[in-house]
Amino acid sequence: MAEIKLSKHDRFSVCWRHQFLQGSWNYERMQNGGWCYSIIPAIKKLYTNKEDQVAALKRHLEFYNTHPYVSAPVMGVTLALEEERANGAAIDDQAIQGVKVGMMGPLAGVGDPVFWFTARPIIGALGASLAMSGSIVGPLLFFIVWNVMRFAFLWYTQEFGYRVGTQITNDLSGGLLGKITSGATILGMFIIGALVERWVSISFTPVVSTVQQQKGAYIEWDKLPKGAAGIKSALEQYSSLGATGLNQAKVTTLQGNLDQLIPGLAAVLLTLLICKLLKKGISPIAIIIGLFVVGIIGRVCNFM
Repeated sequence: MAEIKLSKHDRFSVCWRHQFLQGSWNYERMQNGGWCYSIIPAIKKLYTNKEDQVAALKRHLEFYNTHPYVSAPVMGVTLALEEERANGAAIDDQAIQGVKVGMMGPLAGVGDPVFWFTARPIIGALGASLAMSGSIVGPLLFFIVWNVMRFAFLWYTQEFGYRVGTQITNDLSGGLLGKITSGATILGMFIIGALVERWVSISFTPVVSTVQQQKGAYIEWDKLPKGAAGIKSALEQYSSLGATGLNQAKVTTLQGNLDQLIPGLAAVLLTLLICKLLKKGISPIAIIIGLFVVGIIGRVCNFM
């Protein structure tokens, strides 16, 4: 009997369907429906007998759950196993299910830090920056880059899993996933830390002190010459005196003192407070509502 091989077209069909892994997510077996739907093109190619096809589909309706993107290498290994089985290798149902269960757990822990906490915040921040400047390129950039990256990852990691077959399990037990997870977590925290200064805006308005400045330390507007000469003189004095030279009274606010101490200190403290609340299990919705309430009260009471 001629050897049955999955063509590139067959594998691409599986990869395309694999995007919809969570399309029929359920509480009993979670992603089993999406997984079974994804592998149908390969099952039809490998098993020509209807009874074998039915048995294969039942085999792939068992419990399955992992991150939807890192599921691709699991699919690649499973395709390799199914191909070997269709060509007469002694691979039973338990072996295939065992490989799936053994890989989905470790890989699930990699997907979140790599995709949700690193790749998406970076691309989203880049797109948001362009959108805030009024450019339509911002949302388009996020949509295109994210989906190209996502599908490319699905395709190439599925091909990697198909090519190496069961050998990939040796890499999983060799600490490779732990290194990837640690690296992605560090990079994600670095990016989030850099975004705090840009995205978190908080300002305290209470006045700490008001000092009357001596002559020469501020611009005497009533003594400026008229016309262009006055404007030129004012600009020259402003460049040497700074913002404190605009008025005779030098007002120092609480926010000004904090900025002199550590620029962005209030934003960092607010971010750390929110992280601590999230760690304690407080709902993000409750935190957002709380921030709105505090902001409104602060504005009404004139301390923010």
